[in-house]
Amino acid sequence: MLTYVLTALLAAVPSAQEPGPAPAPDAVVYDGELRNGWQDWGWSPRELGKGPAQLDLAGYGGWILANPGFSGEFGALVFRFRASERFGEALEVRLDAPVAQPFPRVRPGMAHRRVLEDGWQEIRVPMQELNPDGRRFDRILFHAALDVREAQVEIDRVRLEPAGGEQNEAPAPEKRGALLHIDLKAPGHRISPLIYGIAFDPRLDGRDSHQWTLGATARRWGGNPSSRYNWRLGNAWNTASDWFFRNVDYTGVPGFTYQRFLDSGLERGLASALTVPILGWTAKDTRSFSFPISKFGPQRRTDPDFPDAGDGYSPSGSPLMPGPASGTSVEAPPESIGEWIAAIRARDEQRGRRSVRMYILDNEPMLWSSTHRDVHPEPVGYDELLQRTVDYATAIRKADPKAVIAGPALWGWPAYFYSAKDAAAGFVVSPDRTAHGGEPLLAWYLRKLEEHRKRTGTRLLDVVDVHFYPQASGMGVGPEGDTSPEACARRIRATRALWDPSYVDESWIGEPVRLIPRLREWVAQNAPGLGLSIGEYNFGAEGHLCGGLALAEALGQFGEQRLDAAFYWTYPAADSPAYWAFRAFRDYDGKGARFLDVSLPTVSTEGVSLFASTDEQRRRVVAVALNLQPAAHVGAALELSGCGRIGRGRAFAFGPQSGRLEETAAPAFEGCTVRQPLPPYSLTVLELELAKAAKE
Repeated sequence: MLTYVLTALLAAVPSAQEPGPAPAPDAVVYDGELRNGWQDWGWSPRELGKGPAQLDLAGYGGWILANPGFSGEFGALVFRFRASERFGEALEVRLDAPVAQPFPRVRPGMAHRRVLEDGWQEIRVPMQELNPDGRRFDRILFHAALDVREAQVEIDRVRLEPAGGEQNEAPAPEKRGALLHIDLKAPGHRISPLIYGIAFDPRLDGRDSHQWTLGATARRWGGNPSSRYNWRLGNAWNTASDWFFRNVDYTGVPGFTYQRFLDSGLERGLASALTVPILGWTAKDTRSFSFPISKFGPQRRTDPDFPDAGDGYSPSGSPLMPGPASGTSVEAPPESIGEWIAAIRARDEQRGRRSVRMYILDNEPMLWSSTHRDVHPEPVGYDELLQRTVDYATAIRKADPKAVIAGPALWGWPAYFYSAKDAAAGFVVSPDRTAHGGEPLLAWYLRKLEEHRKRTGTRLLDVVDVHFYPQASGMGVGPEGDTSPEACARRIRATRALWDPSYVDESWIGEPVRLIPRLREWVAQNAPGLGLSIGEYNFGAEGHLCGGLALAEALGQFGEQRLDAAFYWTYPAADSPAYWAFRAFRDYDGKGARFLDVSLPTVSTEGVSLFASTDEQRRRVVAVALNLQPAAHVGAALELSGCGRIGRGRAFAFGPQSGRLEETAAPAFEGCTVRQPLPPYSLTVLELELAKAAKE
């Protein structure tokens, strides 16, 4: 069902079939069963003795192997490991003894691993890492250093390799030099703080406290259920095609009602972006569903918790004609949404603080005929999208004249150019676009809203909002996604679709996307002055280094490309590489140190990305350097033109050998040149303080 994540940690490690000769019997710890006096000392649920050890490492679980009185000299701990992709890089290994100082904890990285068949990895951890002082030990511990939900793992062929025995080491990383440059004399431009946004997940909010430690600056209330949220009932939603078209009540989950969502944003200092329904229907209760088996007959799938709730497809896969929308929903005209905004503003006025930074006009309307086909079975066209925008945005503007309104929240590449009517008829025919002069949907939409502004004197849209998900094979969302070396390289390259006109998208798109420049051109040509937002984005494999590096690249580009807002979907798992990518920009030292407010021009070399920022006084520089190469160790020489002299600096790094972003040796610098090692597949933050302010 899932691609095994640990196959991805090996961009630099050659594929192999089987390891070399079996070790001497007295080195074997576990091979299908416990061997040579080794004992099982717990602690997580497990099944042993019938082949590979089956372990459930949820809740920071682990497994202890012990052999009291054991001794010997060894060169490495070697074992085989297999886990689901969601386990990410959570595995940690260490030795132990009854009375001793703690042994080092090691998270196996790329240099420790090689690919076997069927998702297995062979992991070899040298004793100089596990036991650098050569102390006696009699226990081996495997455990999850992260609280991972998908934590079923398999471990087998555990052995202690004799000192001087088989090495099985990956080739040493290639060493390269790189000249990097930051121009402190350039004017630079301000970075919008809203580019560091995340999404709100009502199923998890209040349970995953790590969302507050990311350093995120904004949260978006959105997703498919938001299209049918009934603000009058407070907690009534419809899960749409995501989950059997059910009306649901998440009462008891902190933050789920809109009031609690907005209040928690204010309490935590996060700006709130609120998706408002313009679909026209919202959930009428918290128990109805659209395709009951008792009425529509057998269906392809049914809700395991509500066997009468079907998925709306016959057993053969044909879509069933929905019943009246009133079966699950009530009408939600513009006046109702206007009343909601007025209620929000009334609460704001009582406390003297604005709680909504941005209102977003619904969610992915060009997919309504699929995601919400129980109440909107007909595909949305150019004219309907425009009319709903005018009607609902007018109601919002009336209730909140200072509102920042964003839309149309288009789902992806085809929806920028064509309507759902075009998709249904076929893009070659594209009857709706043809009827509108052959103009791309979003360009036409912006032009018509600008015409409305000129005619009425009222601007109905302030920010152009679209969604972006790379479409190349194996990308995935969140913890999912192919993590083979090829897919990892493709994932990192896919970030170029955000900005690079020379990058031809490696998917069915097959042409340059250059998303941010394209949107900026459409705005300049059709509705000058509007901001740009990416309301949803995700590069997948967030538990793998390549997923974290792709996210770090995107965050850097958002600032460099002057994006106004961006919201990750939803938010990275605790201590995942994607989590540390956020922290690199927002809280790299755990004490609030962050990427600064003014973006500076940089020059980097192939395989290395560099993003730089400074403060208004130009006394400090914070740079994020990414080594996107899985097998090359880069010795970087970073020059700062116009700096005068660097006074002092700090460095923080995250990569294959570390499980967190942590401070490393201070960077070496002389004059305006910094020398800094960049390990393979790593992220490095450099904080530099100038002896005197730089001059523009």
